[in-house]
This record gives sequence, structure tokens and C-alpha cells, in this order.
Amino acid sequence: MYHVLFYFRAMRILIIALLLLLIPTINNVGFARFNAGKAFSEDLYSAVNLTDSGLSRNIFNLAIKGLIKLDAKGRLQNSTILTIADYSQSSSNKRLYVIDLKNKKLLFNTFVAHGRNTGSEFAKNFSNQEGSLKSSLGFYITLNPVIGLHTGLSLILDGVEKGINDHAGKRAIIMHGADYATADFIKKYGRLGRSQGCPALPPEMNKPIIESIKGGTCLFIYNPDNKYIQNSSLLN
Repeated sequence: MYHVLFYFRAMRILIIALLLLLIPTINNVGFARFNAGKAFSEDLYSAVNLTDSGLSRNIFNLAIKGLIKLDAKGRLQNSTILTIADYSQSSSNKRLYVIDLKNKKLLFNTFVAHGRNTGSEFAKNFSNQEGSLKSSLGFYITLNPVIGLHTGLSLILDGVEKGINDHAGKRAIIMHGADYATADFIKKYGRLGRSQGCPALPPEMNKPIIESIKGGTCLFIYNPDNKYIQNSSLLN
């Protein structure tokens, strides 16, 4: 009995010693991954030439940060496609970006509408509540296309940030085409029209974008909203 106890105590001491030795290595791996991710995003931003399209380096880096975390958790089926809706810009700007990270190419850059109660020309107010008619910020995972009764071809979006956009399913937040998300509407009213909270696209861009980003890719809807930035687990 004494020998058995001695054996288990010795093994316990050995395991603890090994863990202590490994902690610096684990930390170094995490640090290396962080630096690799940062270098990856910096290189891609320049390669895709996103400055000319109006997307800031900081927003792109935040999107990459969240994508890397989601991919590490096994949440993405396709981590090579990244979509960013930059709601810090005027709705009269082409503020939706679909980026092919693998081939370092900007696939689409077009208009995207925000929710009716989120703001007029600029998006200012956000909500996760059903019936709010507001946009929700944060990271989403694209699911499968559906044919909506009123929206036609649409893309289901899964909001993955708890308390921020995780009611997207209940709220029927989808990507779809809309006549109020067009250059003609801007010419008439000076801004895009507004949705019930969905990121709505120009009708002619709807199908090609949905076909490109469907099936488990990352969508990041951004605004420099302090509450969101402080509470997002994917950005902190």
C-alpha cells in the first residue's frame, strides 16, 4: 500500500513539474499566434488594397481578430471569405466588403442598408431586441439561402455574440435584396433607405454575394460603438 501511495505522489509531482515547464511554451505559442495573425492581417490589407475602397486598416484588423477566434473554435466552414459591413460610414457609401483572403482579392464592394431605427444617413443606435427595427453589431456566421415570401432570395445569419446579436434568428435578421439599397435611391433621397434591421443589398448584387458567402463564412457588422467594443468577447 505504501509503495502504491508513493508511486501516485511521485507521478503527481512529475505532472506538476512538467506543467510548470510547459506554461512558458504555451504562452509563447499564444503570443506567436497573435503576432502571426496581426502580420497576416497587415499583409492582407495592403495586398487587397483596401485603403482605396474606404475600409480602414483598424476595422479590417478587428474583423480578422474575430474570424481567427471563430475559426479556432471550429465555428466556420469556410474561413477564407470575410464580409465586413462598415456602419461607421455614411449609408450613401459603398460600405459592404466581401474579401477573398486566400486569393487576396476584393470580390464585392457595394451598398448595404441598416435598420430603420438605427439612424438616418448614419447608423447610430443598435439593439438585439425583437421588434426594435434596429441593426445589431458584431460577428455572424452565414448559413443557408432561403426564399422569403417578401424578400425573395435571402441568406440566414447566425448571430454568435451573446447579448449583442444572438437574437438574430428570432428577429429574422437576414441578408436580402431591396430597392431602397441602390444608387438611384441615394440620388433621390441623399441616403439609402432602411430595413427592419437586416443588412439589405442592391437587388442586382444580392444573388452573387449570397452565392459567394453562404455556408459558414464570417460576417462582421462594425460601428465604433463603445458598448459593443467593450463587451465583445471576440474582440477582447
